[in-house]
Amino acid sequence: MMEAGNIFTREDCMMKKNTTAKRAVLELSLQWQSQYGLHNDRWYAEKIDFWRDFFPGNLRQNIAALSPGDVYREAFDAGGLVPEYTEKKIIEFPKHLFVNGHDSTLSRPLPGRFYPQSYAWKALNSFPETTTPFRLIAASANTLVADTNHPLAKSALTVEATMIQSLDTASQRGGAANDIAELLTINGPGMQVPDARCTTHPYMPYPLSRESKEEDSTFYRLPRLVHHLDSTARAHVRAIYGRLLAPGSKILDLMSSWQSHLPNTLRDCHVTGIGLNREELESNKQLSFSLVHDLNIQPLLPFSDHHFDAVICTVSIEYLVRPREVMAEVARILRPGGIFVVIASDRWFPGKQIEPWADLHPFERQGLVLNYFLHEKGFKQLRTESLRGYPRPAEDRHSDRLYLADPLFVVSGIRRN
Repeated sequence: MMEAGNIFTREDCMMKKNTTAKRAVLELSLQWQSQYGLHNDRWYAEKIDFWRDFFPGNLRQNIAALSPGDVYREAFDAGGLVPEYTEKKIIEFPKHLFVNGHDSTLSRPLPGRFYPQSYAWKALNSFPETTTPFRLIAASANTLVADTNHPLAKSALTVEATMIQSLDTASQRGGAANDIAELLTINGPGMQVPDARCTTHPYMPYPLSRESKEEDSTFYRLPRLVHHLDSTARAHVRAIYGRLLAPGSKILDLMSSWQSHLPNTLRDCHVTGIGLNREELESNKQLSFSLVHDLNIQPLLPFSDHHFDAVICTVSIEYLVRPREVMAEVARILRPGGIFVVIASDRWFPGKQIEPWADLHPFERQGLVLNYFLHEKGFKQLRTESLRGYPRPAEDRHSDRLYLADPLFVVSGIRRN
């Protein structure tokens, strides 16, 4: 991952306009703040064409003037990148117009959840094929209320662009064009934030259930010394932990395995791992100490108060059936000012994940984890981050059918004093 270089203003970029690129590889970042915390949704954009693609505001000329590693940032008022909010998009309709022809938890109309507009296309003046999401904000015995505004319609947004590589000029022959505003805001950003209008939690009953009834001790009896993310995603995980954690820290790797994904820059750390397979834990060279512990049977952690500087959980949060109790324990064992970082992706052991994890939109899964932090109330400075669009390594065994690397969805919080 390239580290950000100089951050340029519009005036800086105007001075460099004689060296503008025609095509480029960019990392685009959509940054915003909700009442719950800060959010940063990152997208790797290949082959951006400054001649053909559509750019909002002053992004086109100012990004084109960047050198590799440089950054340009531009702010947009609410409604500047997505259609502005309007009450006309709050639609009340008869409950029978919500289509229940799907055998999943997604088919039940639960306030707070997002659904494809195809599920209520007649009521929403849409089409049976429309996948654009709407949020259900209220339900009664006979009626439902949908909000079809974009989830970011009320948010001021900042776009940050990092020049990764300037590409050779290609002959301009037309073809498909990218809409940069749409590229950044479509298919998820904003869906991770709870809606204050929905007073009930949409992920009930509790404890959370799972499709597989097999005991975890049986399922995890044999070691699985395989990677659960591709190498690009693993490099991003290491970079995230390297940015959020400090050298010399006492770290707990929650639901650990044979790798903790910590970068070599985190020197002099004491890392404790708890997991479900002894051989996997003993194969983890980054662990200073490990123990086998099933959090679904015993969510209480065998550590004293304020024992750790940081707790991490990598692509495992979806297996917890009592996340509230585990969150409370994490808050207890973290020192004030310590950090808890949860990273999820879109790969898991089928049947072992909580319901309705598989039915949720990826950004709703991130929102579920954010809900865990909010429910505990022991954390402050909540942040979410997503990384999508990076190419999958050519040598990856799934590259013949999956072009993009595994996405990452991060939620973090600081332990309150």
